[in-house]
Amino acid sequence: MQPSAPPLSKSQERYFLVGSNHAETKYRVLKIDRTEPMDLVIIDDKHVYTQQEVRELLGRLDLGNRTKIGQKGSSGLSRAVSAFGVVGNPIVISLMYLALATVRRQDTGVFKSIPCFHNCALNFNLGSSYSYDLSHSLQYNLTILRMPLEILKTETTQTRQESFDIFEDEGLATQGGSGVFGICSEPYKKYVWNGQLLDIVKNTVHHDWLLYIIHGFCGQSKLLIYGRPVYVTLIARRSSKFAGTRFLKRGANSEGDVANEVETEQILCDASVMSFSAGSYSSYVQVRGSVPLYWSQDISTMMPKPPITLDQADPFAHVAAFHFDQMLQRFGSPIIILNLVKEREKRKHERILSEELVGAVTYLNQFLPPEHAIIYIPWDMAKYTKSKLCNVLDRLNVIAESVVKKTGFFVNRPDSYCSILRPDEKWNELGGIVVPTGRLQTGVLRTNCVDCLDRTNTAQFMVGKCALAYQLYSLGLIDKPNLQFDTDAVRLFEELYEDHGDTLSLQYGGSQLVHRVKTYRKIAPWTQHSKDIMQTLSRYYSNAFSDADRQDSINLFLGVFQPTEGKPHLWELPTDFYLHHKNTMSLSQTRRSYTHWWTQGVLNHLPLPYDEVTCIENRRKLIVKKYHKYEEEIDIHNEFFRPYELSSFDDTFCLAMTNSIRDFMPKNVGIDPSPFTVRKPDETGKSVVGNKSNREETVLQRKTAASAPPPPSEEAVSSSSEDDSGTDKEDEGAVSQRSTPVKMTDAGDNIKITENIVQSMKDIYGINLSDVPSEEDFTIYTRFVHLGQNQHKQDKSSQNVFSDFYRTHISSFSQDNIYEVQPPKADKKSVDIFHAHIQAGRGIMQPLGKEDILMYREYIRNRYM
Repeated sequence: MQPSAPPLSKSQERYFLVGSNHAETKYRVLKIDRTEPMDLVIIDDKHVYTQQEVRELLGRLDLGNRTKIGQKGSSGLSRAVSAFGVVGNPIVISLMYLALATVRRQDTGVFKSIPCFHNCALNFNLGSSYSYDLSHSLQYNLTILRMPLEILKTETTQTRQESFDIFEDEGLATQGGSGVFGICSEPYKKYVWNGQLLDIVKNTVHHDWLLYIIHGFCGQSKLLIYGRPVYVTLIARRSSKFAGTRFLKRGANSEGDVANEVETEQILCDASVMSFSAGSYSSYVQVRGSVPLYWSQDISTMMPKPPITLDQADPFAHVAAFHFDQMLQRFGSPIIILNLVKEREKRKHERILSEELVGAVTYLNQFLPPEHAIIYIPWDMAKYTKSKLCNVLDRLNVIAESVVKKTGFFVNRPDSYCSILRPDEKWNELGGIVVPTGRLQTGVLRTNCVDCLDRTNTAQFMVGKCALAYQLYSLGLIDKPNLQFDTDAVRLFEELYEDHGDTLSLQYGGSQLVHRVKTYRKIAPWTQHSKDIMQTLSRYYSNAFSDADRQDSINLFLGVFQPTEGKPHLWELPTDFYLHHKNTMSLSQTRRSYTHWWTQGVLNHLPLPYDEVTCIENRRKLIVKKYHKYEEEIDIHNEFFRPYELSSFDDTFCLAMTNSIRDFMPKNVGIDPSPFTVRKPDETGKSVVGNKSNREETVLQRKTAASAPPPPSEEAVSSSSEDDSGTDKEDEGAVSQRSTPVKMTDAGDNIKITENIVQSMKDIYGINLSDVPSEEDFTIYTRFVHLGQNQHKQDKSSQNVFSDFYRTHISSFSQDNIYEVQPPKADKKSVDIFHAHIQAGRGIMQPLGKEDILMYREYIRNRYM
């Protein structure tokens, strides 16, 4: 249910929460007792109201709660707030709050009235949907929709009639062919951030009240391919298990949940087809997360790079086994690890993690079948960045190609005929599973460095760019699965990934990305180096002074800490280690096998993920309900677009696009508008769009530099960056190439740009027009003019033929066979409809058919009953 105005009204003793569907035809009401600060007393009558019934109900409540009957000045029921969903009931100190989602555009304001969440990043980047499960991937959501009809009939739940229906004795739901099955799956608890808050009311209220939210990033850009719209969506789901800030949450807990674990999914949608069932979709999923070991960093010494410490010995890779077992269940095989941690250091720092991770993977692989073994790819990205002879992105592109070929990707349509007729060489080597309805991704890439921020985001961008080429090829939008840099499509995708990296870096590290894709391409402008210094200082300040408060807010929001009377408060705890490691409070009754470390049944279905297999255990997670085909609840078009009333585009499409390909298209008309054409930087329109923001950033930097103390030396700042490898003696002679100066535009260049506005014929049309056409061209043009002059002339002898609907000559030239086309004949059904329309205009109405009566009754029942 989507709460609508007035969603939350209050009297002296109770809150009344009113929710409606998007069409505002069905309403529900919750009654909450506000006299008990700690005990939640909530009543849901499970009744569905109409709009008129809700108005009468609120009117009676307002009249009954006035201090004096008939006094209009002091209303007994006042409006409190408007919201779009119930997030949950957090307990702060000794009070219970009602958290509501009050903003639904780009940021979700949830905790504006709770003081401890004012300065917490949880107030932003929260995502929710009324009709789509954001906690699951697109492949999972579309896979369960293809469940066989026989299984749906056996799993259909028998629900009682929740509202009075005057047509229920007609037996409309049992009419042949009128039943539609609706499937609702349980959200994936790992990526739901308000699951603990909703557990209090989950079994009390109707499931329509429950609004599950995810935390991370959601961005969408529009790609135009010669006018054909394609939406590129990037969704990042941050794990709610072992969640926290940079230095306070490292490694993994006792249950295999790692710090800074984020599942990133890129979705491609052909927007030329609006239907969800008939549309073309493709997705690719990859994961980032901390190294799955018991390790931490001591921040009490106030060092830029605290030493890495292994907290516990784990010779049987117990924690890593838990972690990779979860990945096998959700993604299938193969699990590919791309480890970007340094391997060669004079003083062992990051190399400690590499050595332990190699041992853990080697131990676990000896018990897995060889075809499903975990693939480990170590690559010292920081070392290659400093080398003059190596291109970092070229090496990453080779790794990305091999990864995508092993895992494949998801697409909900079979291969196009042109791909079958003329298959690309790389297309035949693609992995995954081919099914009659398309392709399935099996396995996933898991990328990690120390912080899983800068290096990881660049590596994920390169893998996503490679997967994007295969996705575009599978939808028939490009002729070869290959995308090059400096094209409009890649620039748009790069900006989307930079927003994705900045958001995740702010949530975990306290600042935006320090090193970006342009840094590793060595084409970053000279101003980027000063921005890197400021981001490094911002990250250091956040880690030293504000991360502790943010960690406390996260622990409180996720329900990791439960305030209890008589026990220490959250800010009084010396550490939260025992809150995230359950084995410190109680010993597990069952011990996991050291050899068979996976969940029973997982290996039987590999390479398919166990969560997507049709089995009894997974069926229990689904709620199947049978609806009538005219039910308003499943009519997506009327529910969303509301064609029976006046609505605005701003309200209908509440999420603004992050970027559009128009920002990157060339400024000159004569250049090829294809988004897959390689262009020079001065040929794209992005530089024009960004002039204003660049000037504002320059002024802001000048003000900051004037008020801030002088920055430290380059060596000192770089030592705190995660991509620095300055401690290696063998690489001291290499020159840092993180930024390359570019030539600034002076006044003389502006004159040249003005002169280039008037373009030549060669620039516009690609050829130079000759002064005098050839004799053959002149003859063809003369013939074309005669055709135009004589197109309406007809022979008198052919007029009778035209009356009999035969072909008629238009041209006077005998050698040109140009005729008028005979009009198509209307079928009997169309003629009957036309005659019925004529009769209706004369006041003679035709009797309604059975199908029309059923449709009208369903409309009346949904609209007014």
